[in-house]
Amino acid sequence: MNDPNGHMTVYRSLAQLPPGFGPTAAAIGNFDGIHCGHRQILAAAIAEAQSLHGRSIAITFDPHPDQFLHPAAAPRLLTPMPERLRLLAATGIDAVLVLPFDAALAGLPARDFVRRILIDALGVRGLHEGSNFRFGHRAEAGVAELAGFGLEFGFRLQVHPALHVHGLEVSSSAVRALLQAGDMKRARWMLGRPFAVRSTPVRDRGVGTRLLVPTVNLAPYEGLLPALGVYVTRLTVGNRRFQAVTNVGNRPTFAGAGFSVETHILDFEPVDLDAQTPIEIEFLFRLRPEVAWPSPEALKAQIFRDVAHAQRYFRLVSPR
Repeated sequence: MNDPNGHMTVYRSLAQLPPGFGPTAAAIGNFDGIHCGHRQILAAAIAEAQSLHGRSIAITFDPHPDQFLHPAAAPRLLTPMPERLRLLAATGIDAVLVLPFDAALAGLPARDFVRRILIDALGVRGLHEGSNFRFGHRAEAGVAELAGFGLEFGFRLQVHPALHVHGLEVSSSAVRALLQAGDMKRARWMLGRPFAVRSTPVRDRGVGTRLLVPTVNLAPYEGLLPALGVYVTRLTVGNRRFQAVTNVGNRPTFAGAGFSVETHILDFEPVDLDAQTPIEIEFLFRLRPEVAWPSPEALKAQIFRDVAHAQRYFRLVSPR
């Protein structure tokens, strides 16, 4: 039961929900990365909603609870909220409720969360969670308690075991660890797609109304980036997709150059681009770590080798 246009509806608070919203089949989580495990749980909620003749809904939080509760130790996100919503929409879920995570929500006892949000506001009849799901004040409750609430309030809980791909247990934290190690292949297994960053070009780097040089610098980005190094990438600008090589790093060969994410387009042709143009960089393969070269000439020679390796990658591999 999508909206009349078949689009996912986003609610930013309980107050935005229309009365009589249920019946629903729901999944609760941070859904950072919308990896294969998330999509399996969401697909089950969608299927159950259809059998209920109701809505499927994902319940998530902004900011990420760790960013509110433990800001110094909170991880950088795989998918900042705009990207998370885009990927959620692609699953076919009917609606998303983005709950502001604040002191009031953090202090809400588990039973009150179930009664006020799941039952009174959403009319949940079916709930789908991973086996490690915890919720309520100080994460007091898990799936065992949730099953008890289901008996009390009249909803069915389905607990989904962790998904494994190629022998690896899929989780957002596992994907983060792989990206921080530069392991794009295994991260892609878990995500079910190449890891990508969506942002805009950096201002004041020759970005006008037309890109006339084959290099694009990413604007400052708050989400997680892969390990420092040089990558085979694809760059999407509007409806154009280019083969590329991207350097993530501090450019140590040049003193004081500073951190940047710089993408060199291999099959370049001029394209419309300004400081607000959305761009996407898909990280396909890590060529090498970042190195401080003894001279600009040595760096230039290595760049030629990097480009040759990237061109060989695109000849041999046809990434989807």
